Amino acid sequence: MDNPKRSTLKKLAAIGLTAGAITHAPYVFARKKVTLRVLGTHVTLQEAIRKQAMSDLGINIEFTPAGSAAVLQKASMDPSSFDLYEQWSDSINVLWDAGSIQPIEKKRLTYFNEINPLTKTGKLTETASIGAGDAPYKLLNVQPDGTLSAQESDHLSFLPYVHNVDSFGYNTDFIKPGIAYETESWSWLLNDENRGKVAIVNAPTIGLFDLALAAQSKGLIKFNDIGAMTRSELDRLFSILLDFKRQGHFSGYWNSVPESIEFMKSKRAHIESMFSPAVSALNSQNINVRFAAPKEGYRGWHGVMCLSSQIQSSAKDAAYDYMNWWLSGWPGAFIARQGYYISNPQRSKLLLSPPEWDYWYGGKATNIDLLNTNGDVAVKAGGQRNGGSYHKRFSNVAVWNTVMPTYDYSLQKWYELISR
Repeated sequence: MDNPKRSTLKKLAAIGLTAGAITHAPYVFARKKVTLRVLGTHVTLQEAIRKQAMSDLGINIEFTPAGSAAVLQKASMDPSSFDLYEQWSDSINVLWDAGSIQPIEKKRLTYFNEINPLTKTGKLTETASIGAGDAPYKLLNVQPDGTLSAQESDHLSFLPYVHNVDSFGYNTDFIKPGIAYETESWSWLLNDENRGKVAIVNAPTIGLFDLALAAQSKGLIKFNDIGAMTRSELDRLFSILLDFKRQGHFSGYWNSVPESIEFMKSKRAHIESMFSPAVSALNSQNINVRFAAPKEGYRGWHGVMCLSSQIQSSAKDAAYDYMNWWLSGWPGAFIARQGYYISNPQRSKLLLSPPEWDYWYGGKATNIDLLNTNGDVAVKAGGQRNGGSYHKRFSNVAVWNTVMPTYDYSLQKWYELISR
């Protein structure tokens, strides 16, 4: 038989009252038995983040990290398998159309007013290039008719949090360093001298654009709108890429950040699609990888945290607690040391040393060694972030990770490329 006090607490929790109303225990006491299930990629589903969040919030958290294509497929097909979904803005249209996620109440987001203009207007500065494709601000707000747009509303399709601009990394032991925004170019991915040592991220809404930018910058094809390629443009692009594949140009297609690290570490790749933590990890192991600042512009991405349409009521409060925790300061400082940005950086600035802030956000040279999240030296004294400051980098976005109108067809073409 249940202990009477335990039964009372269960009933109180069921009707939304806190245990503190009876016992004066901390608010989190009523939620200690809640387990929050988070589905996403290795980019944000890191063990140190999980442990810190559990400690700060007093809840159980389960992370299920996988490759971007795998988590998108799982989330779109089975929303009951997760409570919160963490990936990139290119997944929003797929999840929204599948009914896998529900609107987030803006009024329950403690720090929403601190979020900078990038996801509210599309620009950090007046002169910034918004970039082609699914710029996140276009997908943020849920309208009364259920559509998504930039028009401000009381409900959001996602919590804006982690974001960055991506390009490619290259090992300077094999490829001569270029000049940011001048000589570094997406075309390097298709240069003959790199044949057999080129790896691409296996994600049709990401790797596709790396290769499209490479083919266009090499003059092999010209897109009317790279963020919305037509079927005929996709046919021409993949005809070009299959020719390169037949010549043994690509050394592989990686599915996760750890795999991309291994590709470069083992010298299977000298140049590849990369995410910032992989570059940081390799540099801390004295492998000289440079994160390019392409003259054509970056491929931008924005992290999205989404609420499952099937979340149980017992986990929903915990989900909002976790979303608010991500913008509370510590997480933003943590991911800054891996080269990522947070949507309200001023709160995290308080937890970064001046040299860390100046290097990661200001684009300035550091006069001391900077450590990564494992406590290893990631940036040596004198180092300067390629591509410059936060504002400079986000002023040069060529295209965002995007689900195009021709998404289904692009999937077919992508899997033909990687499977042949």
